[in-house]
Amino acid sequence: MSTKTEATIKDLYHVPENGKAEIIHGEVVSMSPTGKNPNRAGFKISLRLYDHELKTGSGIAVSDNAGFSVNLPNRKSFSPDAAFYVGKDTGMKFFEGAPVFAAEVRSENDYGSRAEREIKEKIADHFAAGTLVVWDVDLLGEDVIHAYGADNPDQPIIYRRGEIAAAEPAVPGWTMTVDDLFQ
Repeated sequence: MSTKTEATIKDLYHVPENGKAEIIHGEVVSMSPTGKNPNRAGFKISLRLYDHELKTGSGIAVSDNAGFSVNLPNRKSFSPDAAFYVGKDTGMKFFEGAPVFAAEVRSENDYGSRAEREIKEKIADHFAAGTLVVWDVDLLGEDVIHAYGADNPDQPIIYRRGEIAAAEPAVPGWTMTVDDLFQ
């Protein structure tokens, strides 16, 4: 009988080529690099969050490939495409706990029934860990941003081109235009 050792946060510090990965169901799950449009969208969300951080002096804007250490039965980490964090300073280590806001930008392989199921599971995990708002960003769809709130996770607010998206109550007073994701 063989026993399998569960992956730990320390294992993420040794992912080959400093790649992006998360711990899901006890295993290190590598995440594929993304293409230009999804990368730029995540970068722009992070940049707008950074502007908000500078303006308000509260919270920390987080860009892609940062690690968040959490303690859920089926997940030990997150690495969203953009996030906003209000926890303690961890220096060179992963952020401790979930971000208050996370944006998950779909890449070209994030479509289909399996991808939909995985996205829903990840959003549920975010809420279980303490995230207040999660954006599911779909650059190919008419409904560009599905903004899920922990207080009503089954009823997202939909944002389309020409609209201004928010992340209340996670990031009070912060907004960005949906069109910014495409410029």
